[in-house]
Amino acid sequence: MTANTSDQKYRGKLAVLYEGQGDIVLFQQLAESLAVPLYQSLNPDVQESFFLSWRDGCLKLLDRDLLKKGGLVVNIEPRNGEQRSWPAPKQGALAQSLGRKTRTVVDATTGWGQDSLHIFRMGYELLCMERSPVMTELLLDGFKRLAQQDWMQRLNLQAPGLLTGNAIDLLANLETRPDCIYLDPMFPPKRKKSAIAKKSMMILRDLLGNDEDKEQLFAAALRAAGKRVVVKSPDYAKPLGAKPDEIFQGKLLRYDVYFKG
Repeated sequence: MTANTSDQKYRGKLAVLYEGQGDIVLFQQLAESLAVPLYQSLNPDVQESFFLSWRDGCLKLLDRDLLKKGGLVVNIEPRNGEQRSWPAPKQGALAQSLGRKTRTVVDATTGWGQDSLHIFRMGYELLCMERSPVMTELLLDGFKRLAQQDWMQRLNLQAPGLLTGNAIDLLANLETRPDCIYLDPMFPPKRKKSAIAKKSMMILRDLLGNDEDKEQLFAAALRAAGKRVVVKSPDYAKPLGAKPDEIFQGKLLRYDVYFKG
């Protein structure tokens, strides 16, 4: 995720697609916000590879090659193996890395929000950060749908907060130090020809690029955290910092934990 403006970042790659469903004004506002074209139909002259459109009550990111498929959306449902109750038990490598005494967490690399939502469902006080305007729009839509869930309203819960911008700058301006700052930056594939990434990550990488400043982000997180920084990494990647104070191993990934002195 680069630090360029959305106009520079997405021009020629992304457009908003109105398919005749819903209020076209919302689509116009989205296109203007992201400084990208709005189409009401596609023809051979359309060059963009990705499209944002509301389908089935969700804002979705569509791949041109798979336009008739469902598209990618911020999924607010628990992943396989995750508890549906709230608060869910603090179990597994992610919960262990966050720490027993942790109450407040900042996810500085929210992305598709799956780890964020798991952290939220475990009962932590969560603040999310995302610098991609495209992902921000998808997350806002997901968090809006989350807030409308019966269990959220029954328990009088609010969806996680979301700050838009470069997390390096946002972390430097936090009013209070969170107990934990969570980082899940993009890492290059282990083997470009043989690595098979999830479709959501492949599209995100194609649209936004790699996180070229993850070392600077890690340093900013260390300065801003109250108690610890947790870095989620593929098992083949070198630690972002020096030797971690703790390591919790997951399937094909690990969580490196760095304590504040």
